[in-house]
Amino acid sequence: MKRNTWTTLAIAAIVGVLAIAIAAAAGVGRAAPAKKQATIKVAVVTDIGGLNDKGFNHLAYVGMQRAKKQLKVATRVYITNTASERKPNLIAAAQQGNNLVFGTGFLMFDSIGSVAKAFPSRKFAGIDIPVEAVPENSGANIPNLRGIVFKEQEAGYLVGYIAGLQIKRHPYKGKQRVAAVGANKVPAIVRFLAGFRAGAKKANKSVKVDLVYANDPTFQDQAKCKETTLNEIAKGAGVVFEAAGQCGLGGLNAAKQKKVWGIGVDADQSFLGKHILTSATKKVDVAVFKSIQAYKKNPSGFKGGKDVTFSVKNGGVGYGKLSPKLSKADRTFLTKKVNAIRKLIVSGKIVPPTK
Repeated sequence: MKRNTWTTLAIAAIVGVLAIAIAAAAGVGRAAPAKKQATIKVAVVTDIGGLNDKGFNHLAYVGMQRAKKQLKVATRVYITNTASERKPNLIAAAQQGNNLVFGTGFLMFDSIGSVAKAFPSRKFAGIDIPVEAVPENSGANIPNLRGIVFKEQEAGYLVGYIAGLQIKRHPYKGKQRVAAVGANKVPAIVRFLAGFRAGAKKANKSVKVDLVYANDPTFQDQAKCKETTLNEIAKGAGVVFEAAGQCGLGGLNAAKQKKVWGIGVDADQSFLGKHILTSATKKVDVAVFKSIQAYKKNPSGFKGGKDVTFSVKNGGVGYGKLSPKLSKADRTFLTKKVNAIRKLIVSGKIVPPTK
């Protein structure tokens, strides 16, 4: 082979090696590294009472923490201590880059709409806030605000039915009387109490049902609920249902002191003691988790201007554990009876009243 031929081959080989090296350095011939997906940020703005209310606010936090663990989202809580902090907390949550902001409680209805309008790139969800109740929503939808509502009347009906059956089997001081105590007349509490009365009457036509309010706008004044509940017990109520947030803990404490049955609300409050006959469960944690899950799956598809409703049928409301203090016979009787009523609610054959 001629010398110039060898020289040509050598030069070609060197050029080939250099081309491969340059291509490798430029990333040619290999997949580009995947873009790191931006972390979704979620915030919960509590209402007054904070995370220690053993119910509503705490459940919102539980749902968010579950999402943090399972859905790998970043989370933050904004604690509302006074009514004047509701709107500033919502604004802060939006300003600080949270993609989805939950306003917890009906009393945020008069501020969440204006904040949502001011931050159209953020999504908002109002727990217990139907979109039609938001002042700014009249005449036009707020496309980035979703209402999360519950059929509290169904949960109230179930625990009212249990109360009516129990007081019929075991009258208190010879009386068949039960009571429901609300913090104040916000729509959710009105629905709880309406369902309770209807359920108790369904179980026991002879039962006397008192619906009373402690007039606590803060939902955390336990002394007010305790005093109101003690008055009902003095009248002969052997079962008291506390639909009153943290205020209701005072009423449940009164039930324990007077050795009557208490019925909890929102969370399963059986952890408070054996005097808790059952609880009207409102699964705010489930609602928060499912909302975050829906947002993560399709952020642009997370539409506002509408309500998402949680009910007995979709597992959003129900009743909690029955007290271990009940006799085996009572437990078996109550369970069978209330589960039959639950099926009738699911099928639509029973439609509990809302007021």
